[in-house]
Amino acid sequence: MGLRIESKIVRGHKGADPHTGAISFPIYQTATFKHPGLGQSTGYDYTRSGNPTREEIEKTIADLEGGLAGFAFSSGMAAIATLCEIFSPGDHLLVSDDLYGGTYRLFEEISRKHGLDFTYLDTGITENVINAIRANTRAVFIETPSNPMMKVTDIKSVVEIARVHQMLTIVDNTFLTPYLQRPLQLGADIVVHSATKYLGGHNDTLAGFVIVKDQVLEERLRFYQNAIGGVLAPFDSWLILRGLKTLAIRMERQEQNARIIANWLKDHPRVEKVYYVGLSDHQGHAVCREQASGFGAMISFSVRDPALAEAILGRVKLIAFAESLGGVESLITYPITQTHASIPKEILDHLGVDEKLLRLSVGIEAVEDIIDDLKQALA
Repeated sequence: MGLRIESKIVRGHKGADPHTGAISFPIYQTATFKHPGLGQSTGYDYTRSGNPTREEIEKTIADLEGGLAGFAFSSGMAAIATLCEIFSPGDHLLVSDDLYGGTYRLFEEISRKHGLDFTYLDTGITENVINAIRANTRAVFIETPSNPMMKVTDIKSVVEIARVHQMLTIVDNTFLTPYLQRPLQLGADIVVHSATKYLGGHNDTLAGFVIVKDQVLEERLRFYQNAIGGVLAPFDSWLILRGLKTLAIRMERQEQNARIIANWLKDHPRVEKVYYVGLSDHQGHAVCREQASGFGAMISFSVRDPALAEAILGRVKLIAFAESLGGVESLITYPITQTHASIPKEILDHLGVDEKLLRLSVGIEAVEDIIDDLKQALA
């Protein structure tokens, strides 16, 4: 029976523990496994190489994204760092110019030392992608919607270009999750997630995923995951499994709240501009509507005075001034000094990430309470 994604999210890969029938998949909190005999294995030998709890979340996320295999890591950055190992010194990657500061830091301060080269560009403009391709370009790395300016890239268009030039298409799907957007089904080769965010959903666990649909990539990633060892622990795997079960209803409530809040902010006299893909006048609205079933719950907005931005961070009460995003609690952050502090000022200036910009991760609280908090903070 073919299940709809809402049911797959709740059920997981196996549905229950096949050995005991436990509905809540067990935590196999062990570092090693007993061998039946010399040259024999239960299929599990050492938790870095494989663990039943981690395997369940890996297969579940692969099912949800429509991939062949998923790999769970101790954080989103551990996932992307391990993914970089599929490339060789001298390889060149095209990267969305508006992206999480931690990814930029990894690429510039670590991956460059290992011989990789990067060009940052607006991947939402296909001509930019075509013009930036070199003989040694091996992949395009996309965030869509991007962080924090909510820029949208047409995944199918980039895939078409990448295939002609024998490049991989990698999509960071953290903001929309497989509930709203499935890049592999749009032709992408690899999907990455910070599962710390919406997939876990409760601001209590660090985790990251890489999902692939090609057997060669699966074999390479499996080797690198085991060799490098930044794997997700059994208990954290279970926390993501537990959090994931409510993904559909959380995303629906959060997006519903975000739409209302974005429209409210848009009409506020002290707000200069609102960046939310769900607004019909957002530049990427039509493309996102074509390739996704929703717009998510991330909003960035600029106020008219930098001093007001700082004041808002000190005045919010229900909304927490905190980094991260995607949990049930509403969080507000200041990208220029927090999530994007590693990115050079000239790039931030070009993107519009300045002292007036705030990023809001909308939670599941009563939308009236969130708006009341914003109202008093903006006063």
